[in-house]
Amino acid sequence: FVYYFLMFDMDEKFYYTREILGSALAWARASAKCLNFNSMLILLPVCRNLLSFLRGTCSLCRRTMRKQLDHNLTFHKLLAYMLAIMTAVHTIAHLFNLERYNDSQQAADGSLSSVLSDLGITLCFFVPSRFNVPFPPLTSILIIPGLTGVIITVALILMITSSMEFIRRSYFEVFWYTHHLFIIYFAGLVIHGIAGLVRGQTEESLKKYSPQHCAQYLVYRDGRSTHHHCKEPEFGGIPSWKWVLAPILLYVFERVLRFWRSRQRVVITKVVMHPSKVLELQMHKKGFNMEVGQYIFINCPSISVLEWHPFTLTSAPEDNFFSVHIRAAGDWTENIIDAFHLPYLARIEVDGPFGTASEDVFQYEVAMLIGAGIGVTPFASVLKSIWYKFQQADQSLKTKKIYFYWLCRDTGAFAWFNDLLASLEQEMEESGKADFLNYRLFLTGWNNSIAGHAVLNFDTVTDVVTGLKQKTSFGRPMWNNEFSAVATAHPKSVVGVFLCGPEALAKSLQKCCHQYSMLDPRKVKFYFNKENF
Repeated sequence: FVYYFLMFDMDEKFYYTREILGSALAWARASAKCLNFNSMLILLPVCRNLLSFLRGTCSLCRRTMRKQLDHNLTFHKLLAYMLAIMTAVHTIAHLFNLERYNDSQQAADGSLSSVLSDLGITLCFFVPSRFNVPFPPLTSILIIPGLTGVIITVALILMITSSMEFIRRSYFEVFWYTHHLFIIYFAGLVIHGIAGLVRGQTEESLKKYSPQHCAQYLVYRDGRSTHHHCKEPEFGGIPSWKWVLAPILLYVFERVLRFWRSRQRVVITKVVMHPSKVLELQMHKKGFNMEVGQYIFINCPSISVLEWHPFTLTSAPEDNFFSVHIRAAGDWTENIIDAFHLPYLARIEVDGPFGTASEDVFQYEVAMLIGAGIGVTPFASVLKSIWYKFQQADQSLKTKKIYFYWLCRDTGAFAWFNDLLASLEQEMEESGKADFLNYRLFLTGWNNSIAGHAVLNFDTVTDVVTGLKQKTSFGRPMWNNEFSAVATAHPKSVVGVFLCGPEALAKSLQKCCHQYSMLDPRKVKFYFNKENF
């Protein structure tokens, strides 16, 4: 912004333009350059295949560098906020420009700005020559830059307002469909840049007729000027559409790749309906390869042709199928659960898999896995993979200890995960590594009858809620105590903290990671990782 502000405020190329528009020129053009730059970047964080490719190529990069890929949506939002700010600056600056131009047209004092405003279509501030009347702000929307400017501004406002957390959670379809206005936004942006409202003196004209020598000629063309070799300056547009060309082509390639991959046939091998309205789908697709913690996008054409929703894979890479667990949490999820209650199976399309932070679990010596409700799904994949690694006696496993925390509101949510945890308990005992996995289950939504029943049966071998050896805790974890215990048990380890859950919990865990990480690099260090879709 500063670079282009100074350029348009001081460059000789825009001397005549500044005579008409004043300082508002620099504000309008600097904000326009920032708009183009941020528009160029905003598509990159949502190119999921590009991010997965970078995650794979950065497998040997430093941990802090790889973690930046997990902030792709945060970066996308920051760019959107900057677009909103710069759009406001750009619009206000052009309103001042129009007012200054109007004043120049009305002036009859023979000043340089008055002379420039009468030059017609070759003018440094482009106005079709047929507008012989003073140039009011309303007329600005009748020319291509003004009309496209209004269109892309409206599209941007709708996209940003429909992306608010409340709307995304409660009315996902509104967010989904409105966000596709980005097609209109970028088409309008390219046309807006090609049309070019503000113009500067061409390089050739500038060399022959420098404003320092020829400005007087324009004012005194009746013979009083001493610069008889000067002629009227020529003006050209400022191309800006090239900024977004490369990202648009990259994103088009991304969408073509997604479309081609989604058209490949998906075979549903098993459908299981778990308690708490959780649907499990086991599927097979030719050429499908996954890593732990990855996610896919699912589309069900019988519900909506255009809607795609992300779901974390709950299967392990070692499985001969891939699976997801879908909880009823809105119209689309309820409809797909109902669809699989019908006598015939609904057809679905799958795009992915795509990488997430959970892929790095096995890069840490110690890992803390925290899932809230259905947020346990990425860790189901991790724990299943561990089970396979124990069975195959995999010696390459870098991880020495895993702490697993699962927070649920009701007891039914534990049901579909019990079998896996029971199998892990047995497998680790048989392999002599019973201490490898330390898991804690927390029931956050309980009543007195459940708690009383648990107290009466506390001395039993297995838990009355889950049937597992590990007892269920009632309430929420005391995270300070948990982090303190892990730091004490592993004073020289690098601990990866992985969360799939709400933002409020993320803030608490991030704070604990900073609090319990030692400044000494030889001592315990906590690294926070969160799932983002």
